[in-house]
Amino acid sequence: MKILPVTDPSFQKYGQILSGYDLTELLETLERMTPLPEGVSYIPCQKELMELPAMEELSHGAFGGMPIQLGWCNGHNTKLNCLEYHRDSELNLGTRDFILLLAKREEMENGCLNTGKVAAYYVPAGVLVEVYATTLHYAPCSAKLGEGFKVLIVLPLGTNEEKPELTMRNDEDRCLWARNKWLLAHSDSSEAAQGAPVLLHGENIDIKTMI
Repeated sequence: MKILPVTDPSFQKYGQILSGYDLTELLETLERMTPLPEGVSYIPCQKELMELPAMEELSHGAFGGMPIQLGWCNGHNTKLNCLEYHRDSELNLGTRDFILLLAKREEMENGCLNTGKVAAYYVPAGVLVEVYATTLHYAPCSAKLGEGFKVLIVLPLGTNEEKPELTMRNDEDRCLWARNKWLLAHSDSSEAAQGAPVLLHGENIDIKTMI
């Protein structure tokens, strides 16, 4: 695997860079108000971020007027472990450089994905990226070993809350792990130990030696 810059033309099938937004206060608040754990922590909705002018700007612009939530995913990580997707795009913005491990839903076969299909992209601090709904993704990875990351996560309001009561009608239904969150786990992951369906086959990618 080669870690490519997010400006590489190949990223265009996974997402795009969004420009024109004033992200200064958003980045300052994310850095100041949120922790940097040794592992990985995710908070779907952070009050201090939701109260910033950028929340309305992103809702009206990037999401076309849809209600959204501003949360974060912070910590230290070098492994793939899982991939997920939503019915909508996700926005990511880091206070420091980070790496995204991505694949395409259309590369799945019989509901599974070979991890050899996964690509890695380096996202510089302060660059706002949209990850398309058709892109499989999960927790960010550190861009520099030991440094950690603080990444803004913008999604439609209610995403990643408790999943609804569901009558299983098809194979996709077994992947619904939370509200608007379909999950594919690797057998080595803690999510698999918690009962997430093991649908990632091959190596559990670890970029530790590459950063």
